[in-house]
Order: sequence, then C-alpha cells, then structure tokens
Amino acid sequence: MNRILPALLALLAATVAAPVSAYWEYGHETVATIGYRNARPETRAAIDRILRHAALLETPTCPARTIEQASVWADCIKTLGPRFSYSSNWHYQNVNVCKPFDLKSACRDGNCVSAQIERDMKLLKDKTLPMRERVQALAFLIHFMGDLHQPLHAGDRDDLGGNKVSAAYGIYTAERLNLHTIWDGYLAERAISTPPSLVRRYSPEEKAAIQAGSVEDWSRESWQVAHDATYATALGGDACGQVPPRAKLDQATIEKLVPIARLEVERGGLRLARLLDEAFG
Repeated sequence: MNRILPALLALLAATVAAPVSAYWEYGHETVATIGYRNARPETRAAIDRILRHAALLETPTCPARTIEQASVWADCIKTLGPRFSYSSNWHYQNVNVCKPFDLKSACRDGNCVSAQIERDMKLLKDKTLPMRERVQALAFLIHFMGDLHQPLHAGDRDDLGGNKVSAAYGIYTAERLNLHTIWDGYLAERAISTPPSLVRRYSPEEKAAIQAGSVEDWSRESWQVAHDATYATALGGDACGQVPPRAKLDQATIEKLVPIARLEVERGGLRLARLLDEAFG
C-alpha cells in the first residue's frame, strides 16, 4: 500500500487535463451510449450508416467508427496540430458565474459549444451535404453535448473553467490538480461508476422531464450548476468568494457532489438522444 499511493499521486500529477480538455473518455462515452440507447431504432440505424463513412474524416489515429469513438474524436484531433485548431474554442462557453447569465457575449461569432451544437444539427439535417461533412457534424455534436453538461464548460470565473483553481480531491493533493480536472475526470468517473448504471433505457416520463427546453436553457442550467455546486462547494459555500491557495473537496463534499455529477451525465445523454432523433427524424 505504501508503494501504491505515491504512484497514484504521480499519475494524477502527470495526467492533469489541459484547459481545452473536456470530460475524459469515460464521461463522453457514457453520454454517447445513453444517447444511443435512448434514441429511436431508426435513429440508431442512421447513426450507424453515417459512422460507416468515418474514414472520410482522414484521421486514422482518431477513429470514429462507433458512437463511443465518435464521442472522443473532437478531443483526439487536438493532437493533430493546426489541422483542426479552429475548433479549440468550440468546446466551452465561459459565462461568468458571478455575473448575470449572458450567453451572447460568450458566443461571439459562434465560437462556443452551444452555438456549435445548433450548427451541427443544421448540418446533420441537410442530406444534400457531402457525407464527410455529416460525419464530422455528428462526431462534433456527440462530443459537444458531453461538454455542455460538464459545468465548468458552461460557467467559470475567468479562470479557464477552473483550471486556475488549485484543488485537492479527498486524499489526492497532487500539486497540479485543479477544479477543472476534478470535474472532468475524477468526480465524473466516480459518479458514473456509482450504481445503479446510468446506461439504460429510460422511461418516456423520465425522458420528458429531462429533454425539455432549448440548447440555451440547458446552457443556463449547466452554468447554474457551476455556480451552485462546482464553485460553491470548492470555496466554502460562496461561489463568488475569495479563491484560497488550495480549494479542498473532502470526502463528505465529494459524496454530496456525486448525485449532481451523475445527473449532468444523464442530462447530456438523454438530451443527445432527443437531438439525434430530431436530426434524423
């Protein structure tokens, strides 16, 4: 045990996400799988048909042949250098949680996650477009619906989505660990791994309760979660209070946050199902 703990801490320090990273593979893949399972059969068939053409993307090191692979394609292509650098700002919309909700300012020229979700929907609905464009729009849509429901991609305090907030996660106190990394990875993985499984067929009543609203409504909701849960718990109850040298999420706080993080993944998946049904309806 004495040897394992230092190794874990070293791994944490080495794998801290960069500012443009989002929902590690587990989070994105789970959102995608929920969406796929809860879409109509004809929608699933349409998704499969389009993803059969994933080779048209010409990104062999970033495959998108399945919905799970497609869910992380938009992060994988960051490794391809300037080829896709234009999309780096599309993964988030940093609306200040300590000011009135203002999506318009955060989405100038469409360079934000919610604007790109709406753009991808338009592209998917247009059957006259080249298949390569539709494959890319589908992969982006699947990924961005995960991003939108990671609260620190919807709201922040001008701190790169919490990347500038040094934080401790339970006993893990790696020097480079920050609030964004915690919500992107460690908390998301704990939430998704907590039973019962989030990947299932949801009832019509469950879907209706979560799927209602617009992309802007969902943006505002995720922004509110960033204020009420993400920052408030890290900063001693005041989301807009002074940021300490090291925010601390103790075990009791983590346990309170797990249901919130689970709900965000659930929302992302079921809302993705709705958009996919609309795109291919």
